[in-house]
Amino acid sequence: MKQTLYSEQNDHKWNILNATTLKLIAVFFMFLDHIHQMFVHIGAPIWLTMVGRMVFPIFLFASAESFHYTHSKKNYLQRLLFASWGMTLFTVALQSILPNQQVVLMNNAFATFFVTGLYMLFWDIFVDGIQNRNPVQVGKAVLYGILPFLGAVPLLFVAGLSSNEAISFPVLRILITLAMLVPNVIAIEGGVAMVALGVSFYIFRKHRVIQIAILLVLSAVTYFIGDSIQWMMCFAAIPIALYNGERGKGMKHFFYLFYPLHIGVFYLISTMDFSY
Repeated sequence: MKQTLYSEQNDHKWNILNATTLKLIAVFFMFLDHIHQMFVHIGAPIWLTMVGRMVFPIFLFASAESFHYTHSKKNYLQRLLFASWGMTLFTVALQSILPNQQVVLMNNAFATFFVTGLYMLFWDIFVDGIQNRNPVQVGKAVLYGILPFLGAVPLLFVAGLSSNEAISFPVLRILITLAMLVPNVIAIEGGVAMVALGVSFYIFRKHRVIQIAILLVLSAVTYFIGDSIQWMMCFAAIPIALYNGERGKGMKHFFYLFYPLHIGVFYLISTMDFSY
């Protein structure tokens, strides 16, 4: 029997992608996108990053599904937080040991997924508090909602110190690294728009048409404000529409490991190329 994520799975013949396949598709496009990031200085074509615009919406859609069905939302968020810390330390160490003026590593999708997960948790607790007329639950939800904003305080504080000539650059770098360990709304990859998209996927997870409509509207807004590439995330609607609600093989550890490993390998190759 096929393992499903939810009982109301779609029976349409075109729903052919399970959650694992969906994420593998996103991994493939992410791989191409990071080729452009690491090798644009030697002519990596722009279409690589164009197709990469689909990555965040697909992963956020899969994250909304996973968060709803995880056995422990606390453990789910904890894994993402630890992964976010690890990614920050990994990229800082890598750039310190092997500087590359052509590539700046700001990659930490784990932090984005963590902040998105916090707001998914906020939504669950807030709705529960309203339905049960429980002000304590509502207050708890509000706390989760403001945490990503409070998390920006250390980074803003360190930014203010950057103009202080009495603070040496090595000390400032350490302070920036420590501040970046706190996921917050102003320093997450993809920005607030991706968090809002992920939470929307979660709120409307039983309404695929609405989910896709929100993605298309966000893409249109992005296009009309002048972004010539990011609007192409609208094409993520195709694999999302083909999702059938089945879990697939899972492969959780693969996705947690592949992300930092391939970025590290690409960065090393790019740095060696630049050194010549």
